[in-house]
Amino acid sequence: MKFKRWAGTLFGITLISVNFSCDQLTKAIVRKQIPPSEQITLISDHLTLTNIENSGAFMSMGQTWWQPLKSILFIVLPTVVLLLGIYYMMRLGGRRPWLTLALGFAIGGGMGNMIDRLLYGSVTDFVHIKVGPIQTGIFNMADVSIMIGVGVMLLFTLRGRRHDFMSR
Repeated sequence: MKFKRWAGTLFGITLISVNFSCDQLTKAIVRKQIPPSEQITLISDHLTLTNIENSGAFMSMGQTWWQPLKSILFIVLPTVVLLLGIYYMMRLGGRRPWLTLALGFAIGGGMGNMIDRLLYGSVTDFVHIKVGPIQTGIFNMADVSIMIGVGVMLLFTLRGRRHDFMSR
């Protein structure tokens, strides 16, 4: 049983490291290779790379907010949430692999964006996808990791609730 807990914790730490590293590597390449606001079209108008510094949150929300409020909402609060997530994942060990997977992705992505905010004062976003009338905002690999983590967590939660509902 101890091995399973140790292996689960190692799995979670590995996921955090891989997600964090992929995010930081891709952002470093973008900062070095793509001048600010330049757009590089890869697949027609469907996939575009650009270099945008986002001092706000999701979809640039909060860019014009008062700086002390931004610091609390975008640095202090997320740091507390990330630390709680790491603590929970360590306590979880290998008992719930899907939740460890979800936390590994979400924490790794969150740490990637947090490091950007601390080092650069903003987050580098660079991917834009458009398919017909549907398009994304400009995002980065940390955002992808966070969305995968939250999605897996949501599925994990819904599956658990369905199981509880079905067993009554």
